[in-house]
Amino acid sequence: MAKCDICSKEITFGIKVSHSHRRTNRTWKPNVKRVKAIVNGAPCRIYACTRCLRSGKVTRAI
Repeated sequence: MAKCDICSKEITFGIKVSHSHRRTNRTWKPNVKRVKAIVNGAPCRIYACTRCLRSGKVTRAI
């Protein structure tokens, strides 16, 4: 489960290139945390990336 529920950031794919220039596939996963947040006026658990948490797009429930 590597997808942010706020900004829909998810896994991206690319190619890893070694020193000898051999190319293999690789993935980048977003830094997603499971947090308790206020959604539609009610607290519930969502997956949010750390960029959304830092920028204030998510209101945390206590």
